[in-house]
Amino acid sequence: MPGTTFSRRHILSAVGAVAVGTVLAEPLKAANPEPSKAGSEPTSWADSAMPEVTHRMVETNGIRLHVAEQGEGPLVILCHGFPECWYSWRHQLPALGKAGFRAVAPDLRGYGLSERPESVENYTILDSIGDIVGLVDALGAKQAVIAGHDVGAAIAWQTALLRPDIFPAVIALSPPFRSRGFGDAGPPTTLMPRTENAVFYQLFLQTPEAEAGLARDLPLTFRYQFYTLSGDRPPSAGVGGLPPGMMPRKGGFLTDPPSLPAWITDSDIDVYVAEFTRSGFHGPLAWWRNIDRGWELMAPLAGAAVTVPALYMAGDRDFVAAVFSQDIATQSALVPKLRPPIMLPGCGHWTQQERAPEVSAAMIDFLRSLYANESNPRHRLGSGNRHCHRQSIPRPSASVIAPNHCGDGHRHRESWHHTRPGHGRHAR
Repeated sequence: MPGTTFSRRHILSAVGAVAVGTVLAEPLKAANPEPSKAGSEPTSWADSAMPEVTHRMVETNGIRLHVAEQGEGPLVILCHGFPECWYSWRHQLPALGKAGFRAVAPDLRGYGLSERPESVENYTILDSIGDIVGLVDALGAKQAVIAGHDVGAAIAWQTALLRPDIFPAVIALSPPFRSRGFGDAGPPTTLMPRTENAVFYQLFLQTPEAEAGLARDLPLTFRYQFYTLSGDRPPSAGVGGLPPGMMPRKGGFLTDPPSLPAWITDSDIDVYVAEFTRSGFHGPLAWWRNIDRGWELMAPLAGAAVTVPALYMAGDRDFVAAVFSQDIATQSALVPKLRPPIMLPGCGHWTQQERAPEVSAAMIDFLRSLYANESNPRHRLGSGNRHCHRQSIPRPSASVIAPNHCGDGHRHRESWHHTRPGHGRHAR
């Protein structure tokens, strides 16, 4: 209209409505990848370290994602956190596969083998939601349970909120549900704590210092992160001696831990180093650089409730759980079908890695409960394999569903909610 001006907020709100509408639309059929020498099917491969896991590239939402998958049955999509990759679900892939589910762990956009758009603006929460919505269709399924840890949990919560028709249940590890993905109170970065010498970690991760510092010595970066943010750290071993969630403005806080926790090995560290040597930190950090923009784009969903069944788990030594403790206490108001939250004693931030058997058992128990009164559960959730609708879900073996067993058959002496730090180790 002549003479009318629009603020940046009005423009972003309008863009958000359009973007949300795009996510709500029926997913486009996945484009065919470039034909390989063997034909038009996407190339797939296996790793000798985990031969039962199949890897391939999948076209979704205009980009190519790498996915790792195992098992047949109802589809469960596992979204990793920062700074991780599909490998963070290495214990849940076989556990869910043996329990009669098709577990698929993608590398999120910007990570690992997945495509890495150059523009920072291509890493909003809605971009990631669009990737996962399209992934379900690209995998030949109609529905999937979505699970996520850390950043992946934020994506999982909002994906289930936006598309309950495709995602009839959600599992979240570490971050609780927050309206608009980042809270309703105002632009997230304006509310984050900061002092003369320290800033909230989400602010630090937006800086050039973060990208340079994390990439400088990758083995040190991952050894430090997996130790310092785990439940195995001493009570006094915060980041630079600062309160939970705070980081030194100038960086320089990475120090080599005395040893790795029992739940992660040098070989595991090598996997993460290889993945981030390939991808770098530009894409992973772009998520944090889009926090305010993502919050503005999600404005149409302020106060909206997650209406599907939900499971929430976190460690009682997870700094994220400490920072967002109020959200954990009140999230059931916007997640009416939330099961009783599971807080894992002695567990830090790396939930499904630190407490692999407990997390796998709780996930399987939750997934099985979704089918308790269904004679054909595969059909109900839109099977992860369209050729398997008429099969029934095999009952998991005792080694899968028993609380004191790992998904790989390793026995643990204590029940899942009382496991001591260090238990639950899976050697590769």
